[in-house]
Amino acid sequence: MKILMVNKFLHPNGGSETYIFRLGEYLKKKGHEVQYFGMEHRDRCVGNDVNAYTSEMDFHVGSKLKKLTYPFKTIYSFEARKKIRKVLESFRPDVVHLNNFNFQLTPSILVEIRKWSKKSKHTVKIIYTAHDYQLLCPNHMMRMPVQNLNCERCSAGQFVNCIKGSCIHGSKVKSIIGAAEGFYWNRRNIYQEIDTIICPSDFMQRKLNINSIFRNKTTVLHNFVIQTEWKDVEKKNYILYFGRFSEEKGVKTLLKVCSCLPELPFVFAGSGPLEGEVEKVSNIKNVGFQKQRELENLIREARFCICPSECYENCPFSVLESQLYGTPVLGADIGGIPELIQVNITGELFESGNSEQLKNKIEKMWKDHKLLEQYSENCKKISFNTIELYYKRLIDIYAN
Repeated sequence: MKILMVNKFLHPNGGSETYIFRLGEYLKKKGHEVQYFGMEHRDRCVGNDVNAYTSEMDFHVGSKLKKLTYPFKTIYSFEARKKIRKVLESFRPDVVHLNNFNFQLTPSILVEIRKWSKKSKHTVKIIYTAHDYQLLCPNHMMRMPVQNLNCERCSAGQFVNCIKGSCIHGSKVKSIIGAAEGFYWNRRNIYQEIDTIICPSDFMQRKLNINSIFRNKTTVLHNFVIQTEWKDVEKKNYILYFGRFSEEKGVKTLLKVCSCLPELPFVFAGSGPLEGEVEKVSNIKNVGFQKQRELENLIREARFCICPSECYENCPFSVLESQLYGTPVLGADIGGIPELIQVNITGELFESGNSEQLKNKIEKMWKDHKLLEQYSENCKKISFNTIELYYKRLIDIYAN
């Protein structure tokens, strides 16, 4: 089978990139042909035979002229259509597997895929993995960042709410552009062209099913992990948070709790806009962004990890990887997080944003060594969605 992986970034940038690289490699190992389409970038590490990629778009840097054209290019991209056509004509894929494509590539690529399929009389299956809420919400998060509130007002296509809340980077202009993009493509009914939407969580499926366009297209397939050898390591005396240092990830609430527990040692691994605030808390050791090997050791040796998100998490790798490495998780009861933690077996939950409940849970878990040892032991018994199992389900989706 020939599979074209589509993602706006073709270099290491986040969870969706980790997903397409690992999945692509495994598909190749199983004998399939895999090529990639997305943006050009100096760190691009995958590609296609005709070297066709869209020009790099960086919304934070670039000339004034380039920035003036970006609003139009984020709604419709003639370049993306032209470039993907070259790949389609050369590679002739059986499946186009879409990932993150809005803004930089735009849904216009869907128009070109279907046009080429009809013209060439070559059947193409279009699969989409919903890494975020981009089909429902112009800022992809179902969240009003200015008000710091989760929001579902755009879910059924009422994108004017994005403008009212200045939901994209707190900018009215950017929010108008984002709303226009959503309105334009929904009016064109473009997402009907997608055959199947893979939802990494039940929560994501429920949210997508709010919109009648997606209701009969969704299927749940939790993210896979790369199974590693179990190691019995000596736990060290710290509680770990790893990820982005930002408000929607619950870091501000966690910092407040850390300050109230000066006798407990915390380690933070990552980066983000709240880094300055992290540095101010005396019982937090900020080790910054860590490479995979170093991060794995940090996770394995932690007494437990905290996932304090206040946004609608999908299927966070941070929870999966913590348990994979034998470390219990104290997670916020929000989004797809509760689907991954067996309460009182592999970890515990607290009400998202509730600092008092978070504080009490941290104190309880820290003091109870035997409980943590049992949680850690139970992590060995979790039936993780391995890449082998994921592949079997995915091939059925590709073929049917």
